[in-house]
Amino acid sequence: MHCPFCRHSDSRVIDSRTSDDGLSIRRRRQCPECGRRFSTTETSSLTVIKRSGVVEPFSREKVVSGVRKACQGRPVTDSDLALLAQQVEETLRQSGQAQLDANDIGLAILAPLKDLDEIAYLRFASVYQAFETLNDFECAIEQLRDRQRADTAADPEGTHA
Repeated sequence: MHCPFCRHSDSRVIDSRTSDDGLSIRRRRQCPECGRRFSTTETSSLTVIKRSGVVEPFSREKVVSGVRKACQGRPVTDSDLALLAQQVEETLRQSGQAQLDANDIGLAILAPLKDLDEIAYLRFASVYQAFETLNDFECAIEQLRDRQRADTAADPEGTHA
């Protein structure tokens, strides 16, 4: 690590701490040449292998833009979408893989989107899972109904937020 002050080609780590809920490491460093201290933040990079074979860095913005289309006309805010993208990234990082298929990202989107807005979930799932018949929609809707019934049975008075 080059010193940002004198450009010496080496530095010594004085202290290391995790930050961002363990998603990055903050290191306090000291230059042996000029003695000045500075901090660095290290994160692991996630790359996505697209269906075409192209490899590109993971982008929360792409998650948001893909999900935003499914949320058109729904009561979903930009901050809801930003939180969803953060949840997706955290799920992907927890997998421990540095390279992911685009398909893995779609799978990681489905669960938090279902919790956010069921209609947006159906829209996204219909494209992502290539629904071809009305039966595909009916099966997905029945799964959502089963989930609602289970939630209602677990909390019949609706007191759980």
